[in-house]
Amino acid sequence: MTNDMMQDTLREDRVFMGQAIRLAMKGLGRTAPNPPVGSIIVDKGKVVGEGFHPKAGMPHAEVYALRAAGEAARGASMYVTLEPCVHHGKTPPCVDAIISAGIKRVVIGAADPNPVVKGKGIEKLKAHGIDVSLGVMQQECEELISWYTKWMVYKRPYVILKAAMTLDGRIATATGDSKWITSEESRKMVHELRNQVDAVLVGIGTVIKDDPLLTCRIPGGRDPLRVVVDKDLEIPPDAKCVGKGCLVFTLKDLGERKDLSANGASLVRLDMDTEGRIPWDDMLAYLGRMGLHALMVEGGSSINSSILKARKVDRILAFIAPKIMGGGLPVVDWDSPDRVEDARRVRITGVKTVGADALIEAVTRT
Repeated sequence: MTNDMMQDTLREDRVFMGQAIRLAMKGLGRTAPNPPVGSIIVDKGKVVGEGFHPKAGMPHAEVYALRAAGEAARGASMYVTLEPCVHHGKTPPCVDAIISAGIKRVVIGAADPNPVVKGKGIEKLKAHGIDVSLGVMQQECEELISWYTKWMVYKRPYVILKAAMTLDGRIATATGDSKWITSEESRKMVHELRNQVDAVLVGIGTVIKDDPLLTCRIPGGRDPLRVVVDKDLEIPPDAKCVGKGCLVFTLKDLGERKDLSANGASLVRLDMDTEGRIPWDDMLAYLGRMGLHALMVEGGSSINSSILKARKVDRILAFIAPKIMGGGLPVVDWDSPDRVEDARRVRITGVKTVGADALIEAVTRT
């Protein structure tokens, strides 16, 4: 194969893998404990089948793509964002279906972090004479499954801290008013995120001050689990977030608030840490045992400061409005280091405009 032909193949591979990634994103927030996956089947440069994994227990992306392609799959190429599974779970192994369908080439974005699967699917495909290419758009495909990877490796949800603030880092006025700091477009994006993540978390201060619903208000969207950190069980029984799908972490005896359980909320008592607070490790471990892949923190200054100090945040989404408040409540509030070089560092991964606002995305593990 000439260099020009190789370059053409690489360009084509990226085009079709990009389509597979966009398909996979349709399953975000719906597939736990499985990862979101997309697949495209191509014959002579034409897409003959496609699919994505919509929900745990349902067929995987590769199976939907093979069904759509039918006999056209024989001798064709498959593009899949994640290494096909080789083990028996709720569904049969995708590798066997690929082999039976007569696929001649499989292009894989990322290896599966699951130790039960990693590398074994690729080995079996190669053993049956199928040409395998690994690592096409690898970074994008690994980002797609970052929530799943965190859960698979650490049995903890991937933690996203979302904050809406002014240009000078304020999330509320001195009187506590915070509606609305950011634009309608930013708020719509937050609802899109709620539609994708498994749970959202706030502190009791936010519940008492703002009484938020914490639901997804996108037509046809899905409400995430609503998690409240409330060490003293101060949450009002008629708070809008209380009800089925609400989980309250506390240090108090659960028998003290039977009214909350009667309204449908689930209460979980945990032991306090050395600072008299609910330990983040214990809360995240509990959510991990529930099979939750992604948690979005939408708290105020206290919760933001606490979880950042505990180093439990994976990604930060900072929605910054073109406003200057000059005072009020800061997005985080902890003792300043003596030197700038000792400030907590993050790595900015994206900056874009959302309505009148700026959205800065950053990861905390540099």
